[in-house]
Amino acid sequence: MRFDRKDKDNSTLLNLYKQLLYPRLIEEKMLILLRQGRIGKWFSGIGQEAIAVGSTLAMDADDYILPMHRNLGVFTSRGVPLWKLMAQWQGKVTGFTKGRDRSFHFGTQEHKIVGMISHLGPQLALADGMALADVLAGKPGVTLVYTGEGATSEGDFHEALNVASVWNLPVIFLIENNGYGLSTPTSEQYRCKDLVDRALGYGMEGLQIDGNNILEVYDTISEVTERLRKDPKPVLIECITFRMRGHEEASGIKYVPPHLLETWEKKDPVKNFELYLYGQGILTDAICEDLKAGFKKQIDQDIDLAFREEEPQANPQRETEDMFFPYKQQVKTPEGPSKEIRFLDAISEGLRLGMEQYPNLVLMGQDIAAYGGAFKITEGFAGTFGTQRVRNTPICESAIVGAALGLSIKGYKSVVEMQFADFVTCGFNQIVNNLAKTHYRWGEKADVVIRMPTGAGTGAGPFHSQSNEAWFTKTPGLKVVYPAFPYDAKGLLLAAIEDPNPVIYFEHKYLYRSLTGQVPEGYYTLEIGKSQVIREGNTFCILTYGLGVHWALSYINQHPELSVYLLDLYSLQPWDKEAVLKAVKATGKVLILHEDTLSSGFGAELSAWIAEHCFEYLDAPVMRCASLDTAIPMNKALEESFLAKSRLAETVEKLLDY
Repeated sequence: MRFDRKDKDNSTLLNLYKQLLYPRLIEEKMLILLRQGRIGKWFSGIGQEAIAVGSTLAMDADDYILPMHRNLGVFTSRGVPLWKLMAQWQGKVTGFTKGRDRSFHFGTQEHKIVGMISHLGPQLALADGMALADVLAGKPGVTLVYTGEGATSEGDFHEALNVASVWNLPVIFLIENNGYGLSTPTSEQYRCKDLVDRALGYGMEGLQIDGNNILEVYDTISEVTERLRKDPKPVLIECITFRMRGHEEASGIKYVPPHLLETWEKKDPVKNFELYLYGQGILTDAICEDLKAGFKKQIDQDIDLAFREEEPQANPQRETEDMFFPYKQQVKTPEGPSKEIRFLDAISEGLRLGMEQYPNLVLMGQDIAAYGGAFKITEGFAGTFGTQRVRNTPICESAIVGAALGLSIKGYKSVVEMQFADFVTCGFNQIVNNLAKTHYRWGEKADVVIRMPTGAGTGAGPFHSQSNEAWFTKTPGLKVVYPAFPYDAKGLLLAAIEDPNPVIYFEHKYLYRSLTGQVPEGYYTLEIGKSQVIREGNTFCILTYGLGVHWALSYINQHPELSVYLLDLYSLQPWDKEAVLKAVKATGKVLILHEDTLSSGFGAELSAWIAEHCFEYLDAPVMRCASLDTAIPMNKALEESFLAKSRLAETVEKLLDY
């Protein structure tokens, strides 16, 4: 291995060696603890340390780094105390995740590190958002994100690179190509000769370097970051290396041909650099022995300290509360005149006021800039607020949701428009595993609103008509709202934008231009977690939301002889249990109406809760009126038969006859 010191003095080279040696000695200690049965799992990075250490030291202290689970050197080079890392690995209360997650699945704002989730690829999009925050702030920052050769097959890899390229984001995408994805060799992972060749397809610079040569890694990253601070754009760097241990220790390495291990043993990054420093007269046996002895003593002390740290004590209330960033909503009442506007215009007004109220708010979505969005809700916004804050996106929902989380980590707010709620499936992982779990895992907020144009009634068929709120109401860490009137649409949207937690905001397409209402012109919010009584009555109650409210009103108006209690649950997570209890007590008979399909729809949760908590007040079984358990047909007659509205009258009769 050839090392080129360039203009580095002896002190710099010795520091590089110390930073390289430290994680290696920690790793060796971890393997001993594993054999002793004192720890249960370990993902070894032995053989790859030069990448983590060299690249981290090349970054500025306030540049964010997004490492993987084999990048111990990132954490040690950033000065994260070993005892706290060990507490994290052991699930102690003083760990970064308080015992809630393992390994490097955490972040630390103090050290400007954001860890991964097990799905590997999603963090690449977070790096896009963090780099975008620097661009918006006019800051010459650079974001470094790691991935493995296996994860380059994931869609998240391709989406993130494409977004970074289109938006000229200063991101270094660093691939650690260590030859195997668990046991699958690169020959079964991809067909291109080198992964760096993929850079060309995204119009970005690509570099391939020796990942075991710490000076080559350090110098390359240093040079790239210097350029990117002056001329923001993404760069892909493939680091060729090898994993000398198993994917994790229990996996073993029997699948690796012995000659490969022999070859890469000779390329050991620590041993080779150590020999180089001996040759340069920088290291001597005495210096080397003192360094190792000092490190080993400190490692033993930190590990002993971590083992003595307190174990978490289960507290269900605290666990539940920690799903969300602490936030007490201050409801803002409307002031000033009102005007009659469409449902669509109320949403547009809410977005406009949100953009004025929060200079750090960014809108992202397909076609939302000059075109104004598929439904023209953001028409004119680009001219008013600029295309930096009103951003057209490529068709890559996962990357954009991930970028929104990255923006949040850097102090921004964002509203992401799904062109249709159905398309959220392409960003589902980012929402339910990243947005929803971020605060619970490491205390960071996810200040993101996802706008969901939803629902049927327009003959749009199976892929543009779903009311899929139940996918999210069962996911802890998400708030879900679903307004039925223009007044509520504006107030709930502004409340969602204010809230530092992730909010899924459903807006029914059928109501966009068919429904109008009086809406205050100024800024106001509605309380998330509440509901509103539309009609009071004593014969039976209808619990509903969204378009279901209008179906219920139509039915009630056609049957003036019935005294119907109508409750609009415009907040589905959290939802208003007190109001539901009051409605049940007032009537004794309950009909739950929603547009979503029957099985496992949100109505099932309402029904179960009522049966469990309100049984003594019921005079009949709780009945649900929902859409058919089928995909949504396009033909108008078929669609009308599918929708719950077609069965509302018969369900009411059944309830009243009981």
